[in-house]
Amino acid sequence: MGGMRVQARARVGACVAAVGTVVAGLGIRVVAEGDVAKYGGVGLYAVLVYVLVVLAAPRVLPVVAGVGAFAVSCAVELLQLSGVTEGPAERSVIVRLVLGSTFNAPDLLWYAIGAAVAASAHTWASGRRAARERRPGAPRVAVGGRWRGP
Repeated sequence: MGGMRVQARARVGACVAAVGTVVAGLGIRVVAEGDVAKYGGVGLYAVLVYVLVVLAAPRVLPVVAGVGAFAVSCAVELLQLSGVTEGPAERSVIVRLVLGSTFNAPDLLWYAIGAAVAASAHTWASGRRAARERRPGAPRVAVGGRWRGP
């Protein structure tokens, strides 16, 4: 039963993070402009993909989720080279937000940054949670790729 609680807690956290990421992504367009708004939104796109990976697989290691988020984000960006997204993106704001419309090579860098920031935050949060749950004398466990414990 403990494993189910961990997964449920991870999914609730991922849902909260997803909502916060969407709000931040839409909000950055309101409070900033130019490259800050554009590339901030691109990085947050990768963060949202990361959160969706964690939502689908709550026990995923942060590095695996980060690589997955980066790969999916890059795949969507490369899909834009085919021109498949242009028509639908012109007709729908939601499609434009999800799939984009035109390829932009610097976006690939910002996807990597967004995925790395998300993985780092996930690793940090996992370590803090493990430290809170650890009782004195508990055996050492691997958390976020590092050994924790007495």
